[in-house]
Amino acid sequence: MKNRLIKAIFLGLIASSYTINAQTESPDNSKMEWFKNAKLGIFIHWGIYSVDGISESWSFFNNYINHENYMKQLNGFSASRYHPDEWTELIKKSGAQYAVITTKHHDGVSLWNSKAEKAVTIPTHSLAKKDVLTPFVSSLKNSGLKTGLYFSLPDWSHPYYDIHTRTKKRYEIKNDPKRWEQFIHYYQTQLSELSSQYHPDLLWFDGDWEHSSTEWKAPQTLDILKKYNPGIIINSRLNNHGDYDTPEQGIPVLSPQSQYWELCYTMNDSWGYQPDDHHYKTPNMIVRTLADVISMGGNLLLDIGPKPDGTLPEQQIEILKNLGRWTSKNKEAIYGTTRGLPFENFKGKSSVAGTKKSIFLYLEEAKDFVKVYGLANKPDAVKIVGERDAKVNFSFSNEGTVIIDLSKVSFDQDVTIVELVFKNPPALMENLKKDRQVLTTILENKSTRIAAYDMADLLHSGNNLLNGSGLTSDGQDMKIPQTAKTNPETLQWISKHAEALYETGKGLPAGHYPGMSALSKDRKTLYLFVEGTPTGPIALKGIKNNISRIRIVGEGSIISHSIYNKLYWSDTPGIIYIDVPKQRLDKNMTVIAILLDDPVELYREKVGAIENNL
Repeated sequence: MKNRLIKAIFLGLIASSYTINAQTESPDNSKMEWFKNAKLGIFIHWGIYSVDGISESWSFFNNYINHENYMKQLNGFSASRYHPDEWTELIKKSGAQYAVITTKHHDGVSLWNSKAEKAVTIPTHSLAKKDVLTPFVSSLKNSGLKTGLYFSLPDWSHPYYDIHTRTKKRYEIKNDPKRWEQFIHYYQTQLSELSSQYHPDLLWFDGDWEHSSTEWKAPQTLDILKKYNPGIIINSRLNNHGDYDTPEQGIPVLSPQSQYWELCYTMNDSWGYQPDDHHYKTPNMIVRTLADVISMGGNLLLDIGPKPDGTLPEQQIEILKNLGRWTSKNKEAIYGTTRGLPFENFKGKSSVAGTKKSIFLYLEEAKDFVKVYGLANKPDAVKIVGERDAKVNFSFSNEGTVIIDLSKVSFDQDVTIVELVFKNPPALMENLKKDRQVLTTILENKSTRIAAYDMADLLHSGNNLLNGSGLTSDGQDMKIPQTAKTNPETLQWISKHAEALYETGKGLPAGHYPGMSALSKDRKTLYLFVEGTPTGPIALKGIKNNISRIRIVGEGSIISHSIYNKLYWSDTPGIIYIDVPKQRLDKNMTVIAILLDDPVELYREKVGAIENNL
């Protein structure tokens, strides 16, 4: 046994080098250190589009409103109650480490007093008659937060830009190259102003899809930025000249392959302030989204949309305050972490500490126990982050399985973090071998919760122990062999949930659901195994199908669901949130059945920038 374990540790160190060990950084990437460690930033979309509460720039581009009437919003943009220090204080208390503000969107309206030729600016052309960018950047820098500036490459209002709306062009570049050169000079002049006046840590480009790198003169633009700040960070939206990827709205199902990435994400369905958009995610959903992004090694850039007077909607303030509650409690399990364990080792979200001597498990439910598989070395201790007095017992098997007893833990209202502490960096076994289980042994377990978990876990991986066991499709008249030690409560649980256990097969691959699942024989019904008491609605990602019905297995209850971040013209599925009434939860394990319109189709593609907004 000792020799086998030593071999497992050695193999585990090799096998887990991508997941457990630090992401290797070259000296050239030292500038990315703060960004990699930040985990949370705040995006700010503020402009004249907040006056009438319409889509920023796209509303006139798509001819939902003509350009002349769109620009009349300049007369309503007052910034009369704008207090940038209050913004900064709220952002800092949220736990964010940086902020990115829209200096100029595609509509071409600049928040600062730009001197570039024919620039339209808030100080000169709006009701506010003042520079609203400078005081906010000053406030950010005084607070210690990193400064990010969003800048639109297109300028659909500027006379030197070729494109005006979806259906109208001013000219063809090949026919009027001089005019295009005038536009390049215009936008590069604005970037020089931003760089020299504000010295941003990060430049967030947008709209690069409208022209090629050559047409934008992207390398020349980068040289201009680096002239003022050699260590400036650029996002990927300068025709792939940037330092990190920016998936938009859709939370990735699979961890992006880029070493550095950031999900830009709205609280409701809008970037800018829209008073009639009440489709807000709850504070609980946002915390869980942050945990999801952290577990995949990325950053969350969460958007707020101030009103034209400079105040923030109450729902957005509430979300930021709750984020602050959670991040201040769990700092060591957020900042500086790297992506977590493979799904086969832990059915949930996790990360690894910057020290490489702790694994953090993010629990979205209150439950009695947690299992982690395939650890080559035993943890020295298990703790609850933010709860110093919490006592947590655990066991460690010869197969590298850790079972953590959570029966005496006080759970967080959103996400509880369990820390596995090691003397030496943890390693994973190369060939994961779970403790060998047979149906008879599982049925004899005194804990039905553990028995249900083990059956669901095996079923998820394609090993249905109940096939050929005497189980019937309706759980009636079962012929499952019993012994004197068989737990009758476990048999009752099997009978109640027979639909999800009878001839069902392997569940969803990693990324779609942070738990165990199974699929019916025709693959049209997806079964989700729900542990304990979830802190909020169950989240399901990357399902292309339409949902016909969702119900609780074994009792026929139909339950509701909501879909967020689904853009009707995009193939990227939205996030499905399923409300499970607490009074309907099974004390051992609840099973949810999702009836699909066709055999399940999964979205596992890369989530990129949105290049359309019909």
